[in-house]
Amino acid sequence: MRNILKLLVLIPLLVACSDYFEPAIENNRSIDAMYQEPAFAQGLLGSAYILLPYQNAPATDLASDDAVTNDFNNAYLRMATGSWTASTDAQSRWSGCRAAIQYLNLFLQNSDKVAWAKDPNRKTMYNDRFKGEAYALRALQLFTLLKAHGGWTSSGQLLGVPIDTIPQTTSTNFNVPRNTFKECVQQIYKDMSRAMALLPLDYTDIANASGIPAKYQTMGVTKITDYNDVFGNIMRGRITGRIVEAIKSQVALYAASPAFSAGTNASYADAADYAAVVIDRLPNKVNDLPANGNTWYTNTSDIDAIASGSNPSEIIWRSDVGSNLDLEKDNFPPSLFGKGRVNPSQNLVDAFPALNGYPISDSNSGYAATNPYANRDPRLAKYIVVNEGTQGPSSTKIISGTYNTSNNDVLNKQSGASTRTGYYLRKLLRADCNPDPSKNTGQKHYTARIRYTEIFLNYAEAANEAYGPTGTGSHSYSAYDVIKKIRQRAGITGGDAYLESIKSDKAKMRDLIRNERRIEMCFENQRFYDLRRWKVPTANLNETVKGMQVDKLSDGTLKYTPINVEARNYKDYMYFGPIPYSEIRKFNSLEQNAGW
Repeated sequence: MRNILKLLVLIPLLVACSDYFEPAIENNRSIDAMYQEPAFAQGLLGSAYILLPYQNAPATDLASDDAVTNDFNNAYLRMATGSWTASTDAQSRWSGCRAAIQYLNLFLQNSDKVAWAKDPNRKTMYNDRFKGEAYALRALQLFTLLKAHGGWTSSGQLLGVPIDTIPQTTSTNFNVPRNTFKECVQQIYKDMSRAMALLPLDYTDIANASGIPAKYQTMGVTKITDYNDVFGNIMRGRITGRIVEAIKSQVALYAASPAFSAGTNASYADAADYAAVVIDRLPNKVNDLPANGNTWYTNTSDIDAIASGSNPSEIIWRSDVGSNLDLEKDNFPPSLFGKGRVNPSQNLVDAFPALNGYPISDSNSGYAATNPYANRDPRLAKYIVVNEGTQGPSSTKIISGTYNTSNNDVLNKQSGASTRTGYYLRKLLRADCNPDPSKNTGQKHYTARIRYTEIFLNYAEAANEAYGPTGTGSHSYSAYDVIKKIRQRAGITGGDAYLESIKSDKAKMRDLIRNERRIEMCFENQRFYDLRRWKVPTANLNETVKGMQVDKLSDGTLKYTPINVEARNYKDYMYFGPIPYSEIRKFNSLEQNAGW
């Protein structure tokens, strides 16, 4: 054994001598190596999954009116306060999404040649599924590019990005113009149709051969195990037909929104129809709005029950579950060993209605500025830690008021750790985590990529614009019906008299739907894009972010004083993000969006 070990040590030394005289052969494999190596081929598809365009923490929210951050080096803070340029674009997706599309194009060009299995039927099924995933992921990546870079040019065109459907090589002409926004949407729908023809609605094991789709039965697939190995439970977590339908709802609503509709001719009726496809797959449709869907991030029994890619009832698509406390370390108050990074705004707090459903600006709400958190929509306490609210595994009282002299939770007391607004984040966090270095207790988390609540809100927004508040089009439910369910779930009391009072007013219903979306989807990277696709007035984009200073008077009562926290500096062309300046410099065929 000793002699063998000595020989193994000497061999590399002897072989290495040749390197002094001849260059070593590089370990670069050609693309045709994938044909006999399915694992190599799947690596291309896996790379596209790695580049999925989802964020696991609030990011773009910091550039909206919902929050600020106490990290003054944050790219979204700089972007919102006047440093957003085509060279410094925190929300750019140009490189990541186009890289993912290149991987997917390589995969699609070669998938038919890969020896996915020795059995021809299994080979066909594997090839179908993988190609279906690739088409679906390509559609998703193109949609993400549109959100980040689509926009109107100074020549009056609504442009998207160059459409790439074949792999780029060293001989590719990269200096090509952008396709129109409408052409990009059509390409997305085309890829989605291809994906839907190849993917199952969900990955699930079938119990008998009758569950095998007819196209595979015709081919001669008779074994349950053959089908389940390809399309069964083991594959859950990958993109499915149901997920594709949900993304199509997002695309349709985006294209029909005020910022884009003139250049797409997309209709709200179509957007309502596509959202309804997802909702109608639920056994009881609107009545199946998940009862605890608005606290998906902390429903411990649901999270603990997740196994083998299964989903809680609220979730259409999610990330893997991981045990950690990263979000808590970033966002717990300093007294709980956090950095307090995301600070909810007074603007958002004011958006939560009174417990009876009336906006707090309405005299019927019963709102009292001297006791601002009393009798409010229960979602406020679920999503935001207000002064004297509790947080953490011991339900510690968090005092951000100026009368707290014992720790650093106080408004603006500790730069880079305490809150700038008087509020701390609760949504997305688990109170049973403990960032105390002596404990360091993590819990299970996952990112909700697409939730049913979002699709319900998509329908409500589109249906209200297409049919009015109580119109149903070809469906059995209205925008009013959806919003009523969402507010009932939230805990609005008294029969929701405010909703009843506006159900014949399309404009007021629009405002309510947008407000419900703001509340339900807060801190999930939606608000920044919603404000811009709605083309709200520039003054709204530049609404000063406010906070709340709480002082204790000599008689022991608390005094609440709204304060200005952060001025915003968006220009009127910033409804649409830029094409990266580096790309414009390289390729003169790329036309920049107006203003950049």
